[in-house]
Amino acid sequence: MSSDAFLARLAPPLFVVIWATGFIVARIITPHAEPLTFLLVRYVLALGVLLAIIGVARAPWPRAARDWRNSLIAGMLLHGFYLGGVFWSVKDGLPAGIMALIAGLQPLATAILSGPFLGETVSPRRWVGIGIGFLGAALVILPKLGDGGVPPMALLVGLLAMLSITCGTIWQKRTGGSLDLRVNAAIQYVGAALVTVPMVLLTEEGRIDWTLPLLGALAWAVLGLSIGAIGLLLYLIRRGAVVGVATLLYLVPPVAALMAFGLFGETLTLVQIIGMGFAALGVAIASRS
Repeated sequence: MSSDAFLARLAPPLFVVIWATGFIVARIITPHAEPLTFLLVRYVLALGVLLAIIGVARAPWPRAARDWRNSLIAGMLLHGFYLGGVFWSVKDGLPAGIMALIAGLQPLATAILSGPFLGETVSPRRWVGIGIGFLGAALVILPKLGDGGVPPMALLVGLLAMLSITCGTIWQKRTGGSLDLRVNAAIQYVGAALVTVPMVLLTEEGRIDWTLPLLGALAWAVLGLSIGAIGLLLYLIRRGAVVGVATLLYLVPPVAALMAFGLFGETLTLVQIIGMGFAALGVAIASRS
């Protein structure tokens, strides 16, 4: 098996596992930093790491202004508005379980929009997989849902965040096919920072307690999530249909629940275990060649 074929097989499960750790990072940093301030520091450090990698590799920067614009917009959508919206919504009172459920609508939204914007045809089998996968993800999240009220503005921002990463995925597929992945990611983090700076100035005080748990979470957020997971996401988008890539996200809640069980002793209910099975089945059906 060639190295490219091996990476193509390894990338989807590796992406799911690394992406799921984002929920663990969010839980660890909550007592130690304001969320948007943490995200801004993460973007700046990730940009610094990528600049060093690009310099050593002498990767080519885009010459056309159009390519810079496209990557900046992708970064604003995939990182700035999406992560910023998620963190702001949860901070403003939207239960994390409901936010996760809203984020679980992304494969459905991607399937609806991929036809008119990318010309991708979603087969009946893939629609069935999308439906089963959403049911599984919902069952995993269901025990986490609280009984408290849902702030309307936080709910709206959460929905906009989900639409942002959906549009960002489609935009990346349409415009980012020719750029070096490292350069593309670096420009994206500039776009993400441009969006996040005013949000930090308007809503936060810039508080970060430089404790050991925060430093560990920050290191993983930069190297594992911002470099590893985003690199895999861009690779998967370039290689495959965006609907298939988005459907992988149905596996994130089950994997995150298993991680929380192992790290924090959070219990797994029978409903959640059944949901994990449905999520895996849905992804298998939707991703089958």
